[in-house]
Amino acid sequence: MTKTVVIHQPDFAPYLGFFHRFLHADEFIALDHVQFVSGTSRSWMHRDKIKTPKGEQWLTLSTTKAPVGTAINKIALSRSVDWQRSNLDLIRENYRQAPYFDAVFPALAMAYEDPPSLMADFNLRVMDLLGEMLDARLPRKLSSTMHPTGTRNEMLIDLLTKSGATHYLSGTGARAYMTVEKFTKAGIEVVWQDFRHPVYPQLHGSFIPYLSTLDALFNCGIEGSRKLLRGS
Repeated sequence: MTKTVVIHQPDFAPYLGFFHRFLHADEFIALDHVQFVSGTSRSWMHRDKIKTPKGEQWLTLSTTKAPVGTAINKIALSRSVDWQRSNLDLIRENYRQAPYFDAVFPALAMAYEDPPSLMADFNLRVMDLLGEMLDARLPRKLSSTMHPTGTRNEMLIDLLTKSGATHYLSGTGARAYMTVEKFTKAGIEVVWQDFRHPVYPQLHGSFIPYLSTLDALFNCGIEGSRKLLRGS
């Protein structure tokens, strides 16, 4: 019997390709015990992109300052900045003319109400909402509860072994640092995601790919986004 597992950080409002893997796996391990990274091109844990008349713009969560090396699951959301209102105002301003704004925005606004104190918990709340809308949800484990050992490849293999995985479904961006032979030796087959970003009608000019899933939902609706995801 096979078991395919996806491992990824609990990113904020991720793009369609993130959920595409959920359609082809049996379990999701949220990698919440690793270091929180900000200020680089890999910083997707507290932000993602939406589309405005001026092009791409970050939709960002406000977090409290923490020492370098702090784990994702220890990063707190700010209580001194009204980031919830700022986020929702930015979304409303740029998507209120979208065809499915009224069908999607109220549920998103509810997710912003009384947010948990930790960023990872809020990200998982939004992830669950988007996954439900896309009908792409998986049983989930938190890496922090699995007492992982090792780093990089060894850490992933340890998590996969503990979850009973036979297959690891990975995004293609991991090719640069993964040593597939180590997974094979551990009895785990690496499967590379095959995701082709769909093109769909957007507001504000020419199509821009790899935005938050929110963009697809506002422009295509829940049913339309489900079809997009399954057609990619």
